[in-house]
Amino acid sequence: MTICDLPGADDEAPLPAALVAVQPQRLGATRAAEDEFVAEEVPIALEYNGLSHAVMLATPLDLEDFALGFSLTEGLLASPADLLDVEVRARPNGVALQLRVTARCEALLKERRRSMAGRTGCGLCGTDNLDQVFRPPQRPAPPLPDALRDAQALVPALSRAMRELAAAQPLQQRTGGIHAAAWCRPDGALALVREDVGRHNALDKLIGAMAKAGIDASQGFAAVTSRASFEMVQKAAIAGMPMLAAVSAPTHLAIRTARDCGLRLAGFVREGRATLYA
Repeated sequence: MTICDLPGADDEAPLPAALVAVQPQRLGATRAAEDEFVAEEVPIALEYNGLSHAVMLATPLDLEDFALGFSLTEGLLASPADLLDVEVRARPNGVALQLRVTARCEALLKERRRSMAGRTGCGLCGTDNLDQVFRPPQRPAPPLPDALRDAQALVPALSRAMRELAAAQPLQQRTGGIHAAAWCRPDGALALVREDVGRHNALDKLIGAMAKAGIDASQGFAAVTSRASFEMVQKAAIAGMPMLAAVSAPTHLAIRTARDCGLRLAGFVREGRATLYA
């Protein structure tokens, strides 16, 4: 990762901190007020070969992973090889991710260029065409690994995944306001975790980290600490994952999308139980 400062800015312009200490007023509390940590959310601008494409609000950590994962799940890159370089530049009002991509991708971006102002928790902000919403994966979701094909065998793996995920969220443990997405092996053991104040961003960061590490997305499943919305299912399917497990409920569109692309979708994964919707 390259962190660059702006012309005329301080030579050592740092990235914003992911956590900020505040001293709130506690109403009805018996103990004295003390500092606590809250999650930061920062405008993150994504620029492709100098073209401004999107501004999202995100936690300023793992931004290279976010740049790659967002680009893949938004269909802006056909493969990780299309991303040639990323520079992370701290700016007075946010962070710019300056991506250098192949000429083919630049041509595609110019065709699709739109103004997209993203808000935390919103995966479709700025989409100006209904055809841009429903982007099918390039291939159907792969079959589940053999160890996960028996529905009853899923419960121990899903339970382990959520239990380990709860213990693998340092930002959430300090703030209580952070989502996480994890890549899990077939037995539920966590292999990779990313956190962000936005659930979509956490999943994009995970997908980007997996792509950078060359992880085969078909050989496990993703677990997320949120509801299973349409965009979460779509991102998992585009990444080539066979299953998405969410701690909360799915939407009907998420269920329909999962069924259409062959992705197994589990919701309400908690306390030794789960509900299969697709």
